[in-house]
Amino acid sequence: MGKYIAKRVVFGLATLLVVSILTFFLMNLVPGGPFTADKSISKAAQKALAAKYGLDKPLWQQFFNYMKAALHGDFGISLKQRGRTVAQIIGTKFPVSARIGGISILVSLAIGIPFGCIAALHRGKAADRIIIIFATCGIAVPSFVICTVLMYFFGVKLGWLPTFGLTSWLNYIMPVMALAFYPTSYIARQMRSSMLDVLGQDYMRTAKAKGLSQNKILYKHALRNAILPIVTYLGPLVAYTLVGSFVVEKIFTIPGLGGEFVSSVINQDYTVIMGTTIFLAALVIFMNVVVDIAYTIIDPRIKLK
Repeated sequence: MGKYIAKRVVFGLATLLVVSILTFFLMNLVPGGPFTADKSISKAAQKALAAKYGLDKPLWQQFFNYMKAALHGDFGISLKQRGRTVAQIIGTKFPVSARIGGISILVSLAIGIPFGCIAALHRGKAADRIIIIFATCGIAVPSFVICTVLMYFFGVKLGWLPTFGLTSWLNYIMPVMALAFYPTSYIARQMRSSMLDVLGQDYMRTAKAKGLSQNKILYKHALRNAILPIVTYLGPLVAYTLVGSFVVEKIFTIPGLGGEFVSSVINQDYTVIMGTTIFLAALVIFMNVVVDIAYTIIDPRIKLK
């Protein structure tokens, strides 16, 4: 286990380096800069600001200086939000995104897994068809369309839910629904397929022949093996939830990391773009390692090498 984790850490650091290189040089290929869009700043002032933040140096030197500071935990200060460091922005904004994302993941698992089991146990029947239709729509429809539909019906037409901000628990309902719709649908389809495969195995027939109850067969034998593909999906699910929250946060005006990242891209705030990208990439890599370790807990037959 220790050797496997060490190997994954090395690969994770290599991945972070590649992500950092691509992000840094691609964002600098975009025409303009963090100060050129502000017409109130003179050309001389723009050059002075570029020199102050080291943006007048060659790109390779800028990248080397940034990574040297990042290795010591210093992701720099925001070029557009004066007086705020990137670490402060992430520290204040990420908990909001994590709260919404965490709730949506729990909702996805709480609804998707039972729906998948119900569809598998009632294969070909009305319940199965309804769940398949629901899951297909959830996978096909993008999150911004769901946001718009929810906002129109529950926010504008019926007036039941607030459409912006996070001032009360009611504000969480629509963003969580929008974020959870796709993963719930995917989990339901995946769980149905996995459960059908498990139910057709020989050991399941043996369990039935021994006279075990339906609940014991389902929860003790079938579910534990069928849920492994869902555990695999948890890593990408975290990535989808964080990236998908960017659009959702922007639509519902939520003060999370997603909206901050979108604003930094629009304003070409290089340090915030780099810091946020590296942070999210590290989080996704960490979650994938956690998922791999969870494998061995759920199914002891799996060995990590």
